[in-house]
Amino acid sequence: MADDAQHEHTFDSADAGASATYPMQCSALRKNGHVVIKGRPCKIVDMSTSKTGKHGHAKVHLVALDIFTGKKLEDLSPSTHNMDVPNVSRKEFQLLDITDDGFLSLMDDGGSTKDDVKIPEGEVGEKITKMFTDEGKDVSVTVMSAMGEEVAVDAKGA
Repeated sequence: MADDAQHEHTFDSADAGASATYPMQCSALRKNGHVVIKGRPCKIVDMSTSKTGKHGHAKVHLVALDIFTGKKLEDLSPSTHNMDVPNVSRKEFQLLDITDDGFLSLMDDGGSTKDDVKIPEGEVGEKITKMFTDEGKDVSVTVMSAMGEEVAVDAKGA
């Protein structure tokens, strides 16, 4: 009988950010869905499929906007290939304060605080600052996160 020791395996777990994305076949992607292009999480704004050529697959042309920077990215991929789709989550936080260096001090439903989200530039940032500083409202901030990045995307005043 074989020595049992040679059949014992130890598996070390490593977090390689695998939960940040999941694969999806190109042909299953949809407009307004999410996809990873050039390592960036994006929202698909337009997609078209070209017919198969003499040799090969139908191609899917994706036009998407980076969900954090708003930059436009494009990709062309065979429809049968898998592409990474980012796990995008949205969470509501109560705004406690805005720091002098431009960070939001936030609290979740469980009472945990979070101080690492910057005030976004543009309309959303102005809206948060105006409601909190000028109008003195209780502000609820929606934070979107994907692939280790976070950004405040919306705010509601109470």
